[in-house]
Amino acid sequence: MNSKSGFITMLGTGNALVTQCYNTCFTLHSASGALLLVDAGGGNGILRQLEKAGISYADIHDLFVTHAHTDHLLGCVWMMRMALQFGHPLRVWSHEKVLTLLADICHAILPSKEAQGIGTLVTMHRLEDGDRFEVGDIRLQCFDIHSTKERQFGFTAMMPDGQRICCLGDEPFSPLCKQYAESADWLMSEAFCLYEDRERFQPYEKHHSTVLDAARLAEELGIKNLILYHTEDKTLETRKQRYTAEAKIAFSGHVWVPDDLERITL
Repeated sequence: MNSKSGFITMLGTGNALVTQCYNTCFTLHSASGALLLVDAGGGNGILRQLEKAGISYADIHDLFVTHAHTDHLLGCVWMMRMALQFGHPLRVWSHEKVLTLLADICHAILPSKEAQGIGTLVTMHRLEDGDRFEVGDIRLQCFDIHSTKERQFGFTAMMPDGQRICCLGDEPFSPLCKQYAESADWLMSEAFCLYEDRERFQPYEKHHSTVLDAARLAEELGIKNLILYHTEDKTLETRKQRYTAEAKIAFSGHVWVPDDLERITL
């Protein structure tokens, strides 16, 4: 691999109701040490996952939150609590609803001495559709994924070596986002289940995609590497093998079906 490349650590790969793995969240690292946490799952399990991955919560100073669903938002409260209690600066990046909810929750449930650090120690950075920001030497741009359920942001990340990563969030792709995803080196896409298992898991009724849907999209967009996540947890023993096989039916690039705590070198 290119020595200038960074890596992704998948802290969790499951959907909202999993019990056999953790909810989808991950860290993005550049080779120089820049570090971004994306979402934090649904509870204090984020602290366990970080510990298992060998990542200190004290080293995380930037947190991007895609949307306000419990399996993405509530772990962020624990990251904020650790920062507030132990004095580690934390910048939280998201749209207004997410930031307001996180601040309100912390003021409601944390000791007032800690909560008063919101705005100074923990700072909230409101993003709008198309806004750009930087985390160390990683250049990011957020975009509205045009969710039909809850306002949600995806993002593109330009790494120092020139590779471009596009994270689509956890809902089906909107053509309005094509400019952000097309020809990306890496596409991160939800895949609720196999297409062949759609009657069992009912992804379309839940407004999610299948592996085959994600693979077809990646091929249409000219993607080089496809990362599949936010899945069911009933087939973990065969997930990597079967998801990869179904994706290869429609996608000619590299397919990644990570397990929790797996590192993907960019």
